[in-house]
Amino acid sequence: MSRIWITGFRGFELGIFNNKDPKRQVIIFALQKLLRNEIEDGADWLITGGQMGIEQLAIEAALELKEAYPEFRVALMTPFKNFGSQWKEANQAALLKLKTQVDFTSSVSQLSYTSPQQLHDYQNFMLAHTEKAIIFYDEQAEESKARYDFLVAKKAAENANYELTVVDFDRLQEFADEYQESQREW
Repeated sequence: MSRIWITGFRGFELGIFNNKDPKRQVIIFALQKLLRNEIEDGADWLITGGQMGIEQLAIEAALELKEAYPEFRVALMTPFKNFGSQWKEANQAALLKLKTQVDFTSSVSQLSYTSPQQLHDYQNFMLAHTEKAIIFYDEQAEESKARYDFLVAKKAAENANYELTVVDFDRLQEFADEYQESQREW
């Protein structure tokens, strides 16, 4: 069994504020390309969170691939109970919809948010239950919340048998160029 954790930039960090933003299609294209390669190399689970941005887009990309790869499974794990309850109603509805579409969903902590320790516990859970992380993050974006996941995954990759792939701004631009080229071919 091979399980992948995909995380990274939040939607607002990418400048994506609605479902019609063209950047969204580029990121889904990138995620599907990455996931296809992982599935063909033996990955059978995507385990990710429910953050708006890369995590939710990864779920969408994986769900679209299930037709071609029906054996591939998707888990949506949140750090704590009632995760996302403070979001706008439309964003809460989008998270709930994804929860109904995945193969498994749960919260690492069965308590509502009480402390930052729950977020550390969540990271440890993700590292313990995956063999690889794909993180959309660029070290130039120091203010990004993805930085915390990047640092913990980087440390795991340095100290253990854990694999880390980072999709930085340059790689994201390459995906954008590939996507644009693929649209011209149609």
